[in-house]
Amino acid sequence: MTADEPVAGPPAPDTVEALIRHRLAVALGGWRGSVETALPTVVFVGVWTATDHDVRTAAIAAVGVALVLAVVRVVQRSSLQHVLGALVATALAAFFALRSGQAEDAFLPGILTSAGFLVGTLVSIAARWPVVGFLVGAGDPRAQEDPFGWRRDRGMVRVCARLTWVLVALYVVRLVVMVPLYLGSHVALLGVAKIALGWPLYVGALAVMGWLLVSGHTPLEPGEDPGAEEERAV
Repeated sequence: MTADEPVAGPPAPDTVEALIRHRLAVALGGWRGSVETALPTVVFVGVWTATDHDVRTAAIAAVGVALVLAVVRVVQRSSLQHVLGALVATALAAFFALRSGQAEDAFLPGILTSAGFLVGTLVSIAARWPVVGFLVGAGDPRAQEDPFGWRRDRGMVRVCARLTWVLVALYVVRLVVMVPLYLGSHVALLGVAKIALGWPLYVGALAVMGWLLVSGHTPLEPGEDPGAEEERAV
């Protein structure tokens, strides 16, 4: 190989499923964000239990932990994406709990969010703008110039719709578990359920998506991913 020859890279995806696997790997984060999301909930339930159901102290402790996690990110000059999401969610949960004085209300924003996402994912499928397609688009090297290019491939839209049904199932499971616990004021179980139905359930959903992507062989329409060719030639 001469110095002028391009370095060979991985083969270009030849199916919709292979392309989606590649782009989702680019778009999704890692384990640290899941810890940052779960830790304030653990602290809230732990402090609430240890202080004989003192909602104010538990809420302050949870927000404090989220702030510390954000400061650590700033000091390390790393992405604040996940920790800021956890900080906003924790602050909102603390507001609901402090306003009512009921610890279970700390979990109400998450329940309402899951209900909203359930409706949103169903509407996106019905409108043929499946939510997963936006994640796929985010992993496209041409996303800034053509953020909705994925919609031009009908096979891509069909596969993304199937994957979005997995998210629908995820939100249904969350609501089926969380709503009865909330109505029964089972705070400790709500904390356990929120953590179990957070990152672990999300990983399970990704595993189901992965199985669908491995078992499917939907052909790419011509010209769907020229960006892959450009990446290989660099």
